[in-house]
Amino acid sequence: MDSIFILPDSIKAFSLENMYASMLEFHPIVKQTRLLNEVAKQEIRMARGAFDPKVQAQVNVKEFDNKNYYNKINTSFTIPTWFPIDPKIGYEQNTGQFIDPENIVGGSTDNSQFTTGISLPLGRGLFTDDRRAALKQAKLFTQMAEAEQIKLINKILLEAAKDYWQWYFAYYNYRLLSKNALIAQEIFRLVNLDASLGEASAIDTVQAKIIYQQRLVERQEAYLEFLNTTIKTSNYLWDNAGYPVQLSADIAPVLVQNDGQLLALETLQDLTLQAKQNHPELVKLRVKLDQLEVDRKLALEYLKPRLDLNYNFINQPLKPGGEFQSFRLMNDYKFGLDFSMPILIRKERAKLAQTKIKILSTQYEQTQAEREIINQVNAVFNQIVNTSGILVQQTSVAANYDRLLKAELFNLSNGESDLFKINIQQEKLIQAQSKLLKLKSEYEKMKATIYWAAGVRNLNFNEGN
Repeated sequence: MDSIFILPDSIKAFSLENMYASMLEFHPIVKQTRLLNEVAKQEIRMARGAFDPKVQAQVNVKEFDNKNYYNKINTSFTIPTWFPIDPKIGYEQNTGQFIDPENIVGGSTDNSQFTTGISLPLGRGLFTDDRRAALKQAKLFTQMAEAEQIKLINKILLEAAKDYWQWYFAYYNYRLLSKNALIAQEIFRLVNLDASLGEASAIDTVQAKIIYQQRLVERQEAYLEFLNTTIKTSNYLWDNAGYPVQLSADIAPVLVQNDGQLLALETLQDLTLQAKQNHPELVKLRVKLDQLEVDRKLALEYLKPRLDLNYNFINQPLKPGGEFQSFRLMNDYKFGLDFSMPILIRKERAKLAQTKIKILSTQYEQTQAEREIINQVNAVFNQIVNTSGILVQQTSVAANYDRLLKAELFNLSNGESDLFKINIQQEKLIQAQSKLLKLKSEYEKMKATIYWAAGVRNLNFNEGN
């Protein structure tokens, strides 16, 4: 059977690693997942917009009956900061015949003044507020986007791996059945020759022809399977220009590593640990809990009364005329204090209770998800161990059938066997070899599946290799 794995010089080997490398660079779904990172970056950018410096200006003019009632100009420049002390610089000018007395600035010919000051929340908003919570949420969304990207890429790579190994089985099964068809053709030729020399009966030629025809049918069925699996595998291949690539007849799948060894127990333990730490679904649930914790702290903050302090220096350290002077804390200032608080705070308490319920629900979901993931890793590992043992036995079965066929051929040369016995042994050998190919294909599918079940990035494929 080893001869079917020896590819002609005209055939190029195309490994699963080659396929992974191509997909990670050119596949549209993989490219689409990278957009998640860009979305996350824009979420952070949008949240940081709440900390952008802000310029405001108000101009109000009233002219009536040839009288200048008022011209009011009020401008300000605010710089929001992470710690809730927002510096503010303002300029105000009020002129006209009927301006309010409070808008008249004593000692100023044009009723103008500069103000510099700060606003500070002493109650609600001191430790966290909507803008800081939004930025934290956006940063956590980046981790969630990365986990979702790994999940989607692993899914498409697993589908590709399964189709690749199905293509692998179909290709070498077709080569195996083609070889057996040639053998059946040679047997039919020899039986015809013997019949013409009177050393075989006419019915032997009929039997040999039936077997030959049967091998041709089997080969044609295998060829159709090979063609269809080739087309299906081509679905995952694209070039750098974004055009689909079709696998040609001079490209064949290969098994780069076929050590036949069981996965070590340490490997299972490593995969289990990695699944607990890095599986995309568990990462997303942990991030969700972190986001809910941000919501919980914000909800707690809203239980506090609102107490905002505003303090502004007037014409300090700069006068409207451009002259500088030193700060005088208790002279020339504006001071404001805003206080408000709902009496029953039912809305705020309900919001906090809802957030706590969501946290508890997500923790339950996390516990169940972790158990299901670990059990799935162990289940696939058991399949691999079992299939590996079957592979060893099936390899021996195929080898023993090969010995039986050779023995029957030897007996035939000594006149102690017949074509019927040879056909039976050859049929059993073909079935054993085809099953061995199928088991190899299934074993490789399981190896890809266990990396997917553990949530290993790119199914353990290193893009740098």
